[in-house]
Formats: sequence, structure tokens, C-alpha cells
Amino acid sequence: MQKGLKSIFGIHHGLDEKSVDFLVKALEKNNLPGFDYIEFKQALQALKGMDLAEDTAYKSAYATAQTVGLTREKLLKTARHYKKVLANEKVQFDAALQKQIKQRIEGKQTEVAKLRQQIADYQKKIEQLEAKIQQSQETIEKQDDLIQSAKERIESTKDGFESTLQSITNEIDRDIENIESFLSE
Repeated sequence: MQKGLKSIFGIHHGLDEKSVDFLVKALEKNNLPGFDYIEFKQALQALKGMDLAEDTAYKSAYATAQTVGLTREKLLKTARHYKKVLANEKVQFDAALQKQIKQRIEGKQTEVAKLRQQIADYQKKIEQLEAKIQQSQETIEKQDDLIQSAKERIESTKDGFESTLQSITNEIDRDIENIESFLSE
């Protein structure tokens, strides 16, 4: 019967095949016993296939349906029943859709927000580290200048000391020579 229902309700171009299958299954599952709107719709479809005018097709299908006890009231009541079945499927679909939105969209949005916050935190840490690097580089430059200045002072002190030492040592050596030469025992 599903194939028949699908051909009745799913013949319009552009309908989503998966949705048509799903809704037709719901109609089939909730098909009332006996001749009702669904069977009337199938008879009507067959008559429309014979190129009858729409009003003639409706009247012919209804005349046939009356022979098995279908009344106008029962036809309308069962058509409304199937509309309710479809409305219930819509409610269930909307609930499933909301669940999917929550899982696939809102969950991902939360994840993206967390990642964006993490990136901002990382960028802040990077900025802090860059500031520390800059401070350290400035300290290194200052220390390098101090080291160079200290080296120069130490070298100057060393040179001064060695020069003075040499001068005093030379003078003592001269005095020793003079003492040995000028003073006899």
C-alpha cells in the first residue's frame, strides 16, 4: 500500500523523497480499517489517470465509495484523522529537530565559543610572554653594557696595576744594582 500512497501523495516535483517516505509510512501505519479517505484518494487518483475532469473524478469516486458505505461525513472525518496523524508527525519531527539542533548546532556553538575564549586566553599569555621577553632583552642589553664597562674598568685597572708594578719593580731593581755597585762591604 505504501507504494500506492507514495504515488498519491508524493507525485509533486521537488518534494523531499525521505520526508515523503516517512510521512507515507505514518499514514499507512495509522490507516483506519475499511473504505475511508485513503481508499477514496486511491480511487480518485485512478480516475484522474483516465483524463477525467476533476469534478467528474470526485463524483465518480464518491459514487463508487457510497456502495461500500462511505458517507460524506465519514470521508471528511477520516480525512481530518489523517491530517491529525500528519500534525502529530510534525510535532515529533519538530522535537527531533530541536534535539538535533541542540546536539549538532548548539553543542558546536558552545565548543566554538570555548575555543574562541581559549584563543583569546592564549593570545593574552603570548602578549605577556612577549612583554617578558622584551623586558629580558632590555635587561640583557643593560647587563651587556655594564659587563663591557666593567671589563674596560678591570682592564684599565689591570693595565694601571701592571704598569705601576713594573715601574716600582724597575726602580727597586735599579736601587739593588746601585746598592751593589755603589756600596761596598
